[in-house]
Amino acid sequence: LTLPQFVQLMETFVGQDSSLPTVKRLTAFIKEEYKQTEEEKMEQLEKVHHMSQVAQQKLLLEALFEKWDTNGHGFLDLEEVDAVLSGFKGGMEKKALMKAKERLCLQYPQLSRVEKLSPKAFQTFLQLIASECTGNEDEAIENLVTFLTTSVEQSHRESLQSLTRRKWLQDIQQAAETCGASMESVYKAVLKAISQDADAHGGNKKISAYIALLEENQLSPERGQVLLRYVACTADDAPYVLNQVLYRDMKGISFAAVDEGRPIHVPRVQLHGNIHFWNSDRTEEERKGSLLVLPLHDACWRVFGILGLDTLRDQCEKTIFLTPEIIFYQGVSHAFSKAYHHICMRENVLHMAVTALDWLYPRTPSIHTVTLYLVEPGKDKALCKMITTDNTGQKEIHSSPVLLLREENLLRDYLFKCTDSLEVALAPARGEQHIAVPLHDLSRQALGIFDISIGHHKKLPPQEQKDLQKMLKMAQAAYLEILWSLLKETEPTCVLEAEHVANVRHAGFLFYRFMLQDLRKCV
Repeated sequence: LTLPQFVQLMETFVGQDSSLPTVKRLTAFIKEEYKQTEEEKMEQLEKVHHMSQVAQQKLLLEALFEKWDTNGHGFLDLEEVDAVLSGFKGGMEKKALMKAKERLCLQYPQLSRVEKLSPKAFQTFLQLIASECTGNEDEAIENLVTFLTTSVEQSHRESLQSLTRRKWLQDIQQAAETCGASMESVYKAVLKAISQDADAHGGNKKISAYIALLEENQLSPERGQVLLRYVACTADDAPYVLNQVLYRDMKGISFAAVDEGRPIHVPRVQLHGNIHFWNSDRTEEERKGSLLVLPLHDACWRVFGILGLDTLRDQCEKTIFLTPEIIFYQGVSHAFSKAYHHICMRENVLHMAVTALDWLYPRTPSIHTVTLYLVEPGKDKALCKMITTDNTGQKEIHSSPVLLLREENLLRDYLFKCTDSLEVALAPARGEQHIAVPLHDLSRQALGIFDISIGHHKKLPPQEQKDLQKMLKMAQAAYLEILWSLLKETEPTCVLEAEHVANVRHAGFLFYRFMLQDLRKCV
């Protein structure tokens, strides 16, 4: 038990109305009766030491990845890492490297197709190499980290530029994680990062930028199964580009970038012959500049859209995108992908929660209201009120969510205790009995809270309690599946036919999928 979990357990045991002398007697009793054998103490110390080592190793490998990923791409080139590692211990561990690479490709099948290492795959690769090397595994990891750290060198100027660019990329992710964030705030952060970099490192180029996402083509299926819809762009281009649709049978290189899954750079558009110009008012003389189209990839390396940039509005001669700029824009596309999928994950969670509550209310008339909070990232663990529902069928998904800070909400302290301990918390609030239940992520950190009010009842009737427990169990399973499908670098698994519709994972179906699977186990 962690400290918050122990405190929560004791508070639940003594009850809400216990007197101070009762609490003191319980404390004295536990101090007197709780004993540990030497064997238990050693076992606990070993466990703590192991957990500390694992945590330190994780931080070490994350810092190494960041040092190698100088441009904030979010991935490393497997061939480049492999080439450097072939010199580890003067090439004496090539056999271990080969075996580790084979095992890695079995764990991450897409590496044979894209040869890009995510932070997780990079960490796994080094751990596999260490396990194949002769001698102590922990020492092998330390030696690998030291070797790879000395293999990367940056000048002071390059280091400062890398830090600045990384900060802009972090701003894109932060835009997605802020309470009440929307896709619009992420689009703005992307365009701002591109503009800032053009001013600081791009020779003040006048850059047009736009984001287009793939959609199923229901408008004109004869023109291709999918289309690209332009959902965001720089302000000057909005009248011509925003909400436009690009079909496969139209001029352009965007679908080539989608199909090939790699960036396409056209240094001089006037010489290309296959460029689609949205602004038809441009004269032939004005149709000069450089064009760059980058595919947007998800965790499975499937393309879901494009990020496009051009310099057609810049009348200077030297408007070609340089290699360092292209590398940075690849980092921007990766940062946008992470932010985009974070927003999608949150929308999926809300949709799943609404489905779960629609199932619950007809079965539990004693429940008055249920509020769903999401935990804000950061040390303070502020809570963001996302959904409010009641047993009359009223529900509100807050478009401008309310942020709850711990120090300002002492009457709702039970919610924060729930996030601290990751345990169910019971408490009276404003004359009603409340049950706070956490939703945890894959690393068992609280990411959401169901705040359930049962009015003046001390507890729910047995059958209602059973139905509530079932709903919470299925909601937690569906929540983890949503997270897993976004983080896992393999194809998602579908069980219900309805989940295949339009190739979209409908979060509401996940709740009923787990209900169905649970029912099958009982039959």
